[in-house]
Amino acid sequence: MDRHYVFIVTFMLILHLVQAQDQTGFINVDCGLPPHESPYNAFSTGLTYTSDTSLVNSGETSRIAKEFEQNYTKPIMTLRYFPNGGRNCYSLDVTRDTKYLIKARFVYGNYDDLKIDPDFDLHLGPNMWTTVSGNDTRVELIHVAKSDSLQVCLVKTGESIPFINVLELRPLPKTSYDTESGSLKHLIRWYLSNSDPGRTIRYPDDIYDREWYPYFLENSWAQVTSVLGVDVTSSDELPEDVMATGATPLNDKEQLSITWNVGLPPTAKVYPYMYFGELQNLRDNDTREFTVSLNGHDVVGPYSPVQGKTNLVAIREPVECDGGECLMKIVKTSTSTLPPLLNAIEAFSVIDFPQMETYEEDVAAIKNIQDTYGLSRNSWQGDPCVPKQFLWDGLKCNSSDISRPPIITELDLSSSGLTGNITQAFQRLIHLKILVLENNNLTGEIPEFLADMKSLNAIVLSGNNLTGSVPPSLLLLQKKGLMLHFDNNPHLCTTGSCVHEGEDGHKKKNIIVPVVAASIALIFVLICAFVIMFLVLRKKKRASKAEGPRPSSMQESDGRLSQPKNRRFTYSEVMTMTNNFQRIVGKGGFGIVYHGFVNGTEQVAVKILSHSSSQGYKQFKAEVELLLRVHHKNLVGLVGYCDEGDNLALIYEYMANGDLKEHLSGRRNRFVLNWGTRLKIVIESAQGLEYLHNGCKPPMIHRDVKPTNILLNEHFEAKIADFGLSRSFPMEGETHVSTVVAGTPGYLDPEYYRTNWLTEKSDVYSFGVVLLEMITNRPVIDQSREKPHIGEWVGLMLTKGDIISIMDPSINGDYDSGSVWKAVELAMSCLNPSSMRRPTMSQVVIGLNECLASENSRGGASRDMDSTSSIDVSLTFGTDVIPTSR
Repeated sequence: MDRHYVFIVTFMLILHLVQAQDQTGFINVDCGLPPHESPYNAFSTGLTYTSDTSLVNSGETSRIAKEFEQNYTKPIMTLRYFPNGGRNCYSLDVTRDTKYLIKARFVYGNYDDLKIDPDFDLHLGPNMWTTVSGNDTRVELIHVAKSDSLQVCLVKTGESIPFINVLELRPLPKTSYDTESGSLKHLIRWYLSNSDPGRTIRYPDDIYDREWYPYFLENSWAQVTSVLGVDVTSSDELPEDVMATGATPLNDKEQLSITWNVGLPPTAKVYPYMYFGELQNLRDNDTREFTVSLNGHDVVGPYSPVQGKTNLVAIREPVECDGGECLMKIVKTSTSTLPPLLNAIEAFSVIDFPQMETYEEDVAAIKNIQDTYGLSRNSWQGDPCVPKQFLWDGLKCNSSDISRPPIITELDLSSSGLTGNITQAFQRLIHLKILVLENNNLTGEIPEFLADMKSLNAIVLSGNNLTGSVPPSLLLLQKKGLMLHFDNNPHLCTTGSCVHEGEDGHKKKNIIVPVVAASIALIFVLICAFVIMFLVLRKKKRASKAEGPRPSSMQESDGRLSQPKNRRFTYSEVMTMTNNFQRIVGKGGFGIVYHGFVNGTEQVAVKILSHSSSQGYKQFKAEVELLLRVHHKNLVGLVGYCDEGDNLALIYEYMANGDLKEHLSGRRNRFVLNWGTRLKIVIESAQGLEYLHNGCKPPMIHRDVKPTNILLNEHFEAKIADFGLSRSFPMEGETHVSTVVAGTPGYLDPEYYRTNWLTEKSDVYSFGVVLLEMITNRPVIDQSREKPHIGEWVGLMLTKGDIISIMDPSINGDYDSGSVWKAVELAMSCLNPSSMRRPTMSQVVIGLNECLASENSRGGASRDMDSTSSIDVSLTFGTDVIPTSR
């Protein structure tokens, strides 16, 4: 008997684990769960729950009292409560324009031993959602996400301390639960059955994890069941058990009535969703036909259920429930021989969220500033501007026009402990009028981009440690009325002729000419010293070559990596730095990328090699060996690696602004990269490739240049990443290396694909495709175009002289046409079918810098927009060139 029991339990666990694999888009948060217990699979559903630690910046954790534990299981047992602050918020990453079922559970369970009934508000973003009261409260909402982030906020309204046990999100089909406007607040979800009164049906039986509760009026209804089952595929995929039963009146002549009252306001508008399916085998002379009314309003009918099939019947317009009580009547028609039948019902009230969220680009900018400086203010949660009573400290906003998103107009971060440079994220606050950064420890130079912020009326930088000189463009704006304060920066040069105080307290002018002369002399001496050192080292190198090659220090006898110990981490150290792999920041062919900290302060990105990855130890080893010997400001730096058995990890410097593809596609945010910024990014990327080709000995070829492998740090500086496919380039007069073709479709050099001959010009080709993406912001391959490949399509447009159609329309014509023409011509030369006729990366860097100079000059001679290009556009992109993707 015991063996039989163990077998059943084991089978159920395996079943749940298998079912839990299909949870695409699900967010399951066990609030208050310690990180070391995360993640886990809930026994009843198989759903994988994780800790809420990375989703909220405040609160304390606790558990329900022991006397209540017998009534609940995970994830209800733990909770997070918020004794401080008026508003505390969870921030969830979601997919814009996706319809979500949002669920939250609040079980008080006397966790604080105070026996105080909870009473607080729940907000979605800046809008009121519902009030939480009672010992056990469940709330649900069907809502379409308007951005890539969703804020669920708990708001204190009295003596009760807000808390939460579970927060869950489930993506729904776009066509489900349609409404005229607003979101849908859940009221009831019943399946009509008396066979198992305590059974709740949810995931995995319901693939969207809707929770169905049994409901039955014993004295008024008769149960109808089906032996053959009901097809549920055509009605939002209801569970079969929901539709396997139904209810009819005990008396065939009676109507079927359902009443619900769940605290609705008197004028609440309600949508009922009714599910019908004929469960009985009807005789030839039997008919079942009925009408449906809600509070006296006819909403359905006459209607007949379909034999063996489920049909959802929903109304187009919501109906008011007088006095907050809803009465539904299902009445058979005069021609019907059978009583009415109902299998299941849902009902929702319409809830409008009138307050628009703060302008999305402002939110992205202020959060970037928050992350850059590590600001941990308790009020900096939820929406920055609204509602007004929860306005973030140090901000002022304009939210007077309810038809437009609120905007941030003033930012005061004085005496906030800021360190480091003035981040470029401030530039993204395009509506900012006043910026106050005084009395901090900011260093570096005053950035010129402050002069480009057209809305700024006042900048206060006093009381910092800024260096260099004040940009002339800011001084010019100061003369035109800009309020500019930069006093009490002892190392800041405030005029064209900088002065310093001598020991006697008198001001002495810098003597520039002698200093320059002395510098030149010193440089000459250093050059001579370097020449001598070079000759000596070269002589030693020749002697060492005569002795024969030495064994590589990169390998041990078993082929594993052997590197300096300060570069190598154990797997337990990797787990510590990622807080047990808590926060995912990306995914790729290599595996999952996690956020972490080294030494508790330095942010890093940790790539863990998946055991199912198409990349293996060879690529891992190649990337480590390359990055440990090459260093350049435009190559992502390797902090270290883990090489412990099957556990392989790469630890990189953290790139706060993700990859270039995210910004071009709009997935990252709605901030549009202007033409000058795009040129800066491609110049920095080109410099990284130029270093691989010319600065490395032996030279390296990246082999997988594409936007997802160009990362951006907090200052939007570009760095090349992902060197798993990189190869050393031959020297000593050889022109190429023969290798198995690898790369990404669309970016792959056709000549390399045909010949298997890899040269540095293969990277040039891929970079040319990236450059065209930056110019056009169009997909590399689009079968709906007349010319599917982006190079062919641009070539076709060039023959028409149509630069406007080529350029990304989101830039709104804000660019120098000569700069764009030069960039397009440069990109097309990179895509020349003959690698010999392509430019080198050094020539590409020079050409791009000319483009940037032309863009920065603005107002100079600009190429005629209607002129045609002289570039050879007879490119060959055969459809058979489809290499295996990484």
